[in-house]
Amino acid sequence: MKINLKTMTLALCAAAAITSCKKKTDDPASPAPPTNEEELITTLTLHFHSANDVEHKHFEFTDLDGDGGNAPVIVADTLSSDSLYTVEIEVLNESVSPADDITAEILAEGVDHQFFFQFTGANAATAYTDTDANGLPIGLNSTWTIGAASNGSVVVTLRHQPDKSAAGVSAGDITNAGGETDIEVTFPVVIE
Repeated sequence: MKINLKTMTLALCAAAAITSCKKKTDDPASPAPPTNEEELITTLTLHFHSANDVEHKHFEFTDLDGDGGNAPVIVADTLSSDSLYTVEIEVLNESVSPADDITAEILAEGVDHQFFFQFTGANAATAYTDTDANGLPIGLNSTWTIGAASNGSVVVTLRHQPDKSAAGVSAGDITNAGGETDIEVTFPVVIE
């Protein structure tokens, strides 16, 4: 009986020691992946279609090697004065094959994304024509009203998790938007 009592006591002590050990949850060798990892954006294209669908123009930013390395290539067609364009934005990661279409992800996560357009010196204005699940703008689709001949620029910014309910944000004012910038590109704007 003494042997069994001794064996049982040792077994209980061993069981208590095993159950009191906690597995370390933060393993530095394999950290948990971020919940919303940023996508690499190598190409941002604005497709312009005139109201009568005669003109097809493009603004395009391409930086296939991402930040650093080679400088990005920025190309912008001349826009016609006193015109109205429907503009569609296409966002790609062309560092992989086949290219990853990030446009679809932005649309699917529309409540967490918004494009902003800031003009300097160019006679142009934009209006959003698409909305997210809450009825607030995304900016993948817009109309651009082009005025008299002028030269300037437009800064196109994609914000992740902007505060779309903040003052002016749903009208396209980036001032109170907050959030993180996914991409920001300055395109030259020539209106003739």
